Amino acid sequence: MTSATGFGNSSMEGKMLEMFEVGPCEDDYQLGFLIGQRFCNQIRSRLAGDLILQNQLLPFARTPRAQPLIKALSETNQKKFPRYWAELLGTAEGSGVPVLDIILINFRKEILPFISNTAMNSNADTTDDCSDVLIVSDLMALAAHNEDANVALVGHTYLIKGKLSNGLSFIAYTYAGELPSCAFGFNNHGLAFTLNSVPPTEGEIVPAGIGRNFVSRDLLEATSIADALARIHSSEVSVGHSYNLIDIRTRMILNVETASRSRVSVHEVGATPFFHANMYLHLQVQQISTWLLS
Repeated sequence: MTSATGFGNSSMEGKMLEMFEVGPCEDDYQLGFLIGQRFCNQIRSRLAGDLILQNQLLPFARTPRAQPLIKALSETNQKKFPRYWAELLGTAEGSGVPVLDIILINFRKEILPFISNTAMNSNADTTDDCSDVLIVSDLMALAAHNEDANVALVGHTYLIKGKLSNGLSFIAYTYAGELPSCAFGFNNHGLAFTLNSVPPTEGEIVPAGIGRNFVSRDLLEATSIADALARIHSSEVSVGHSYNLIDIRTRMILNVETASRSRVSVHEVGATPFFHANMYLHLQVQQISTWLLS
């Protein structure tokens, strides 16, 4: 089953943000295929205009040094998350774009640190990410999220309302061509999340670990905040991330900072407003200073 609905005002262009309802599907490949087929124009347009993909990721992917990294990333994530890997392949097939392009944009954060500084330009994927204000008090429980991203994504996002055969459903704000969701989402178990990028130094990054897009796709299927934490803990990530986990039923909000080598720090949000942007706050990790990113 599929259906599409216009929703709100999505970009500087004033276009309606489309919500695509999909599922239950025969399998995960079909889920991805239907998403790719429905949004093939947005996906192709995003890939063609994404300067990070065209000027950095694709040229790097053609070098001998890149082949072992991309192969290992693909194998590691396929082994850990075979369903989501099938979904990724289906998205590529449905949209009619090369699988390599879809792999590269889904692993951009895991690959960019291994491109030499001379190949990087000032448009690198660094400071263009999101921020949140979180508070839980007797009077309110609030998560206010600001979704920032690279200019290539303007007009290239959509909402996916996925329905699975086990009865779980989710809504995810999705970047064209990427797994739902590297931004924010929620499901019918009352679990929601938003995400903030963080900037670990090169020495803190482990090549060929689990990709952040695969972790956040997995969070869409969490049945509780405890289950979401367990899913984060079980993923040996390549590059760190910050997760804001929201349990609507228990009025609990947790900020979870992660790094490679299974490092995780959890902060429970209380009545004092908590602000998180694109730096580590409570996990002790060597990170790139903000003045170097500006």
